[in-house]
Amino acid sequence: QVPLSSSLPCASVVSRRWCSSQPSTEDTTTTTPSEPVSGVSVSVVGGLPQLIVPLPSRRELCRFTLRPVTHTVKNLTDQLCHEDRGIDRIVLKTTDGVRIASSDSIESVLLEDFDLVINDTAYRVAVPPDQKKTQEELADMGDVRQLVNKLYTAMNVDQHQVLKERELLAHLEELRSQLEPLEKKREQLATKADRRANILAWSGLGYMALQFGFLARLTWWEYSWDIMEPVTYFVTYGTAIGAYAYYVLTKQDFILPEVHDRQFLLSFHKRAKKAGMDIEKYNNLKEELAEVESNLARLRDPLSLNLPLTHIKESQSSSAPLAKIKNLLGIKGDDK
Repeated sequence: QVPLSSSLPCASVVSRRWCSSQPSTEDTTTTTPSEPVSGVSVSVVGGLPQLIVPLPSRRELCRFTLRPVTHTVKNLTDQLCHEDRGIDRIVLKTTDGVRIASSDSIESVLLEDFDLVINDTAYRVAVPPDQKKTQEELADMGDVRQLVNKLYTAMNVDQHQVLKERELLAHLEELRSQLEPLEKKREQLATKADRRANILAWSGLGYMALQFGFLARLTWWEYSWDIMEPVTYFVTYGTAIGAYAYYVLTKQDFILPEVHDRQFLLSFHKRAKKAGMDIEKYNNLKEELAEVESNLARLRDPLSLNLPLTHIKESQSSSAPLAKIKNLLGIKGDDK
């Protein structure tokens, strides 16, 4: 029994010689094959090509089943190296002596005859005529695949859309059931937070009215304007200092709608924390709900349903209700 480590030299030699751009002197002297000989055959069994190769060490034939679309030249060389540890070098060349890259697919290799070089022996591989496909045949096959895909889509797209719509509707109901208790709690907290913000706004208005009355009393009844003028100046400057302090603390301008929204959010988050409402979970559910509704609307789009163009135009017309009634009754509109 061969130890497991004996497979490493073969793999290293193959990968080193395949990746080197300039072969060494040893390669040029020992790997120059003679004229290609027969001995390797290709046959098609069950729609898959089978390559029969004589192994150099055991001197016996071995069959390799290839997959033209998924397998590459590297897969073939790995299989050969795995079967016979005595293989040091595997190269695939065209009949003109041009080396075939390891990334080429087996399908492209089987388009014409090629040479398989194992160690120092070159084998001429004759590809069966059925495997030699021209570019026109490949293009025709691509057209057939496209036609099959269209046929599959036409036969299964409706069923797929129905299943997808049911899945989205079930997910939508689940999200709405999870959002229902959170939505009720949010409405209660939002009502209380809005009431508090309005109370603060009216309190500010009351304070300004009280300040106006106090300064008017001091100006026209208690003292004179000459005495109260510097006082009103400092009151105005103090108000400006307060607005600037608001900007320093909040990094926002003292704009009344933004101040109202800020007080609303502060009160809402404070009350939500006390009530035990998970705001992050609520926001995630709302985003997921919007995404599901968007996917559902996109799925119900007339273009996705493969409806005819006339149906799409009727669904997009602005006078749809009246036009539908006229069409049902067979009444034509008067051209004016």
